[in-house]
Amino acid sequence: MFELFVVTAPIFLLIGAGYAAVAFRLLSPEDVGGLGRYVIRFALPALIVTVVSQRSLSEGSDLVYLLCYGAGSLVAFLVTLSVMLGLRRHPLPQASILALGTAASNSGFIGYPLLVLVLGQVAAVAMSLNMLVENLMMLPLALALSEVGRQEGARPGVLMRNLVSRLARNPIVIAILLGLVLSLTGLALPAPLGKALSMTAAASAPVALFVIGGTLYGLGRRAIGADVAIIVVGKLVMHPLLVAGALGLSGGAVPPELVTAAILMASVPMLSVYPIFGAAVGLGRLCAAAMLLATLAAFFTLPLALALVGHAAP
Repeated sequence: MFELFVVTAPIFLLIGAGYAAVAFRLLSPEDVGGLGRYVIRFALPALIVTVVSQRSLSEGSDLVYLLCYGAGSLVAFLVTLSVMLGLRRHPLPQASILALGTAASNSGFIGYPLLVLVLGQVAAVAMSLNMLVENLMMLPLALALSEVGRQEGARPGVLMRNLVSRLARNPIVIAILLGLVLSLTGLALPAPLGKALSMTAAASAPVALFVIGGTLYGLGRRAIGADVAIIVVGKLVMHPLLVAGALGLSGGAVPPELVTAAILMASVPMLSVYPIFGAAVGLGRLCAAAMLLATLAAFFTLPLALALVGHAAP
């Protein structure tokens, strides 16, 4: 339990710093919004290029892992999307971003430190594989559906042109494609550019958490409602169960330590920039509330997940 506190305490400290900065008027909500745009347009793309370009899909077990983790994540996304569209009556742009919260984990800043405690060096392999699923499948899917929803009513040809045009200008999509090209070709960025990207990527987590804190200031109770409950339960319960089910169907093709890693990675809260994606469709506070509640709840659900996979933190 203490190890989990060590992992999560810096997260809450940075969220608290952002909250205090707005509460004491050191920064305005507009300033926080500008920091959020910096994360989405610069820091997160730099992180994606760095991670995706450094992973080579050469091992068969890696591919099976990607298929299983991707399948579990995709089903979690589609189930939540259906609920948000059908039961909660959200438009497609909002529903697709809300669904992202149940299918994309905070692999780098919560999952990785947790796995280091439990599994050691396997943590780096699992993190890089998970980020491939999140960056090459879940993020593009959510962004594409959101764009389709914004173009509702357009003719198919116009819709496709607008979709391709908007996605082609999206920094995250550009970063995914660049990272994939570098990974497949084996090319490396010039050392100064690679170093600059690494430095920019390092800012993505702390700035994103700071933005979440600033977004939470003034959050009313009404934001903690059914949508938040659906997202939190979907992320902390449904996602790991679906990933575990997919791995169970793999016939033992994935090594046991990677099976454990996948289930634990799926058990952690959603990616730290989730509220920033939410802000782009007018749901920043709702997504921030979901992310905060999921992080708090994970302090109690992660020990259960550890027990279920037969491991205990040292």
